[in-house]
Amino acid sequence: MYFRVAIIITALTLSSCSSWVYRYDVPQGNYLEQKSIDKLQVDMTKEQVRFILGSPVVVDAFDNDTWSYIYKLKSGRGKKFDVRKQFIIKFSDDKLVSASGDFKLSDKFNTPFNAPAEEESDTNNKFSAKQGDVVTEGKQDEDKLGENKAAIKN
Repeated sequence: MYFRVAIIITALTLSSCSSWVYRYDVPQGNYLEQKSIDKLQVDMTKEQVRFILGSPVVVDAFDNDTWSYIYKLKSGRGKKFDVRKQFIIKFSDDKLVSASGDFKLSDKFNTPFNAPAEEESDTNNKFSAKQGDVVTEGKQDEDKLGENKAAIKN
């Protein structure tokens, strides 16, 4: 009888130790990475932003042009390991205007998405010829080839 009571008391004592109980992490919301944020640029459409970041957690009911991406991780190890991040995007006329939050925006963010690329100069390209230029490199190579044949025959 005393043995059974001792086992029950030991089991209750050990089960009260909460540090031995496994608790799992509970993630909620949109997990965003910095590499995804770096792809954003001004003047992107809502569909392009949704393709890059996914659907937002919260769309403002009174302002359809404000999207909120919120991520919360409740750690099973304790409150000091909890994580909360947010990222807010604003649109105007279905084009991305601004973004703010816990992520750093890239240097390209303020460059419009469909801006024309800068043209590189062709000054160092020996294969480029402008209209009116005469290309004589092929002729010089033929002359050298003829000289080499003559030297071999002699």
